[in-house]
Amino acid sequence: MAATLTTVAIQTRKVIRYGVLFVILMIVARIILSIGVSVYKAVVPKPTLPPTAQFGPLPALPFPKPNRELPTLNITIETATGKLPVFATQANVYYMPPYATNLFSFDNARSKAKILGFDGQPLQLSETLYRYTSSSAPATLEMNIVTNAFSISYNLDADPTPLSQLPLTADAATQQVKQRLTSADLLPVDISTGGDTSEYLKVEGQNLVHAISLSEANFVRINLFRKKYNELPPVTADPNRGTIWFIVAGGGEKSKSIIAAQYRYYPIDEKRFETYPIKTTAQALEELKAGKGYIANLGVNQDGNVTIRDISLAYYDSEESMQFYEPVFVFKGDRDFVAYVPAVTAQYYGK
Repeated sequence: MAATLTTVAIQTRKVIRYGVLFVILMIVARIILSIGVSVYKAVVPKPTLPPTAQFGPLPALPFPKPNRELPTLNITIETATGKLPVFATQANVYYMPPYATNLFSFDNARSKAKILGFDGQPLQLSETLYRYTSSSAPATLEMNIVTNAFSISYNLDADPTPLSQLPLTADAATQQVKQRLTSADLLPVDISTGGDTSEYLKVEGQNLVHAISLSEANFVRINLFRKKYNELPPVTADPNRGTIWFIVAGGGEKSKSIIAAQYRYYPIDEKRFETYPIKTTAQALEELKAGKGYIANLGVNQDGNVTIRDISLAYYDSEESMQFYEPVFVFKGDRDFVAYVPAVTAQYYGK
């Protein structure tokens, strides 16, 4: 009996010992396999799915026509690395749903105009464009009753009172603009969660020019931009202005606080997108050299000699209604040079 118990004990110890070794081997094998898979993924990246391109041929981006003759560009590349950056081979293109008029378009627009401070009888300028006036300030608002796109202008010759007021700080002006747009139901989510910039301005003759500080400024311009889509920021036809911008004065009179404004917002259906192949940076650069890009700001480069310091991707946010929100290459250079080149490869653009 004793011999039998001893044999059982020996066998039990062996089972335990081999069981522990088996568990250790399984753990080691799992670690090795995990490391192997990670190394394989790093060495052999996951193949990129082909672009979907289900929107078909895309319309050309509606870049504005230049308001002056531009020089032929002689471009030098001097990036931080000395090389052209490499980007992904495809990018998302987002659908922008069209607006449609309805029975309440006129009333809704009039209500928004009143909230913005324009309570006068509307004057019809076209089928969809109306002009509104203010009973308490020499200002006008022109609004498209379908898209809600609008512009505001204030006649400082008729009432220079805003010039005598110290302007608001940039933060206070930004908050005021957002509050006013929110009240009029004109602050969409992708603008409220986007970025903003500001610039102090002063009157010089008949022009508004940059002011170095608040103390020498008459107004502050607030620029509002969309949020990033697909991790890419927005750019506009004028790099110094946002999708929405306001020039704000100081003082306590609400009707006299907005000197000028432009609201050009068109919604994006961020759940409806297709992927399209994009050009290489070298291809985009050659198109820019060939005059096929859009010079957003020539800067102080009237001789055409431009040194490019930075190249990136962004989405072009137009002042005009578009069918699709499309990516562009952004070229930034010395002396405030900025240019855009459509990023989607040429064969995917319609004629």
